Amino acid sequence: MNDFGRQWETVRADAVRVFDAVGRSGWYILGERVRRFEAALGAFWGLPEAVGVASGLDAIEIALRAAGLRPGDRVLTTPLSAFATTLAIVRAGGVPVFCDTDASGLIDLNEARSALRAMPGIRYFVPVHLYGFPIDARGIRSLIEEFDLRCIEDCAQSIGATEAGQATGLTGVAAATSFYPTKNLGAMGDGGAVLTADVGLAAQVRVLRDYGQSAKYRHSEIGWNSRLDEVHAALLEEVFWPRLAAWTERRGQIAARYLGRWQSERVRPVAAPDSCSSGWRPSWHLFPVRVAAEHKQSLIGWLRARGIFTGEHYPVLIPDQEAMRGVSSACFGPLENARGLATEELSLPIHPFMTDEEVDSVADHVARWRPE
Repeated sequence: MNDFGRQWETVRADAVRVFDAVGRSGWYILGERVRRFEAALGAFWGLPEAVGVASGLDAIEIALRAAGLRPGDRVLTTPLSAFATTLAIVRAGGVPVFCDTDASGLIDLNEARSALRAMPGIRYFVPVHLYGFPIDARGIRSLIEEFDLRCIEDCAQSIGATEAGQATGLTGVAAATSFYPTKNLGAMGDGGAVLTADVGLAAQVRVLRDYGQSAKYRHSEIGWNSRLDEVHAALLEEVFWPRLAAWTERRGQIAARYLGRWQSERVRPVAAPDSCSSGWRPSWHLFPVRVAAEHKQSLIGWLRARGIFTGEHYPVLIPDQEAMRGVSSACFGPLENARGLATEELSLPIHPFMTDEEVDSVADHVARWRPE
C-alpha cells in the first residue's frame, strides 16, 4: 500500500542533512523550524494561521475545544472514517451524532440537513474529506449559515485536493490535518496541525497544545502536551514539502491510469460524488473500490498471493465499534450507504513511487480475479 523504502531512497540525503542541522541547533521543541513550517503550511492552504500539534487526533480535539465545545454538546459527523475523528469529539466532551454518507463515502449533506432539522440544538459539525475526495464547499457553507454551526473540517486525507478551485478546509471555522507517515504530506512519525483564519482561535490552540500556558509557567487552561517537534517540522518543510506537488500529481496520474485501464465488472471504483464540480480534484490519498462483501476476502487473498497488498477503509462503522459501548452518541437513520461501503470497500495501492507497470499489473490482476 505504501513503499517507505523507495521514499527513503529518494529523500535520504536531504533528511540526513536536515536532521543534522536540527541536532546542531540545540533547539528541539517549539522553535524556529516549527514557526517556519507553520507559516509555509498556512500560506499553501490559504489560511493565515497554522498551529502544529502532535497528531491529527489532537488537531481535531484541540480545535473543537478552542472553538468553544463544552461537555455534552452534540457534534454532527460521519460514521465512516478513521476512529480518531470521533475519538477527538468524545475526548473533547462532545456527543457524536452520526448521519449517513453518500455513495462516494462523503457525509451526505442532504441527510445532514435533515438530521439538523430533526435534532435542533446541534451547533458543531465535523465533516471528513474521506479518501482525499473534497466535499462540496457550498453545501457545507449552506449548512453552517442555516444552522449557525461551528464547523471543524477533517482534512487529514485531503491536502492538495480542490473543489470548484478551492482547497478543502476553508469553509469551517478551522481545519484539522495529520502528518501521519501514510498521509500525502507525512512525517517520519506522528504530527498534525490546526489551520484557521480566526486569530483568536489560533491563539487558544497555541495555549492548549503547550500545557495550557499563556506564558512560561503561567497556566490559564487545562491543556495538552501536543507539540509538533522541530525535527518533524524541519523534515516536513525542507524534505517532504518541496516534493508534495510532484507526488500529488503522480497520485492523480496513477488514478487516471487505473480508471482508463479498468476492465472488471465485479470490482467497481468508488464513484465521485454527484455534487462534484468541474474543478473537483481529489488528492487521491486512497484509491477505493467496491466488491461484493461475500467476495471481498477472496479478492484480498488473490491479490496478496500475487504480491499486491490492499487496505480496508473502514470495515467497521464507528458507532458499531466496541469502544463506543456506553459512550453517549446518536445515529440519524440506518446509515445504509455507510454500511454498504464499510462491508464492500477495498483500497488498492496508490503512492507516488509506483511504476506504470505496477499500476497496470494491479488493474490486470483485478480484472482476472474470479470469486471462489
